[in-house]
Order: sequence, then structure tokens, then C-alpha cells
Amino acid sequence: MDDELTASSAAHGDGTSVQSGDVPTAARWSLLRVLVKELSAFGVVGAVSFVIDLAVFQFLITQTAVDAVPAKLVAATVSTTTAFLGHRFWSFSHRSHSRLHRDYVRFVVVNGGTLLLSLSVVALVRYPLGQEGVLALQAANVASIAIGTAIRFLVYRAWVFPARVGDHPADAPVLPAA
Repeated sequence: MDDELTASSAAHGDGTSVQSGDVPTAARWSLLRVLVKELSAFGVVGAVSFVIDLAVFQFLITQTAVDAVPAKLVAATVSTTTAFLGHRFWSFSHRSHSRLHRDYVRFVVVNGGTLLLSLSVVALVRYPLGQEGVLALQAANVASIAIGTAIRFLVYRAWVFPARVGDHPADAPVLPAA
């Protein structure tokens, strides 16, 4: 807490703390515009990657001799790589980047974690809860995708593509992390 207060005070330069209500309106609109841009681009990249996943999977299982599981692995790899490139060079292009391979590894770790979460939700509904109906399973799938999407957006912003140091407008104080 003292570190946050010190960081905030240093941002103000006069020893006073900064509260969210102290942020100038122009700075709030600037932050809101950035958030809307990130969310919009995140949605577009996600939708394109989702379509690529479906198309690659469909192609492999209908036009080649590849089994469903390896086809899903290939489709997921292609769509994850596409999503990474879209997010790195568009959705979060204004944020800091480390080496390409380091960002990609972090991206894959996050996506792998949310994939495991999704599989767990579907498995929970299917096996312990005994649901076999398509509607129940698809509802679990959609719910797990929604949860995973929210987690990915937040973790991408915080860990995979963090804000650059000094990225704040000169007149906007740095707000402490929540």
C-alpha cells in the first residue's frame, strides 16, 4: 500500500495521493478509448481465429486422412498462432513487447491454461453431473469459452502484453493497480 501511495505521490510530485476521482476527465476518456480499442480488436482477432480453427479442423477431418484429435491439435496451433500475431501487432500493439518468442510462450501458456479450464467445465458437466444432451454440453462449452475469454483478455493485458512504463499521458497520474 505504501508503495502504491509513494508511486502515486511521485506521479503527482507534491506528496498527495491520487484517487480515481482525481483523474482528469480528458485522461479518463483517453483510457476509455484505449480500452474500447483493445476490446474491439480482441473480439475481431478472436472471431477470426475461431473461424480459422473451425475451417482447418473441418478441412483436415474431411479432406485428409488425419484423425480428429491430431486435426484439432493442428487447428488449435494454427488458430493460436494467428491470434497471437493479431493481438501482438494489432489488439495490443501499443503495449510493451519483449522478444517475439517470449511473448509467444506466455501467450501459449495462457491459452493452454484456459483450454484446460474449458475442458474441465465440459468434463464436469458430462461426467460427474451425467449430462449427455447436446444442449447441456454446448451450454457448458459456451460458458467455458466466455470465462476463458475474460481471463485471457485480462491476463494478456497484465502479463503477455503489459503496459509500457511511461505510457501514461503527461497530465494523467498513474493509478495504483487494483
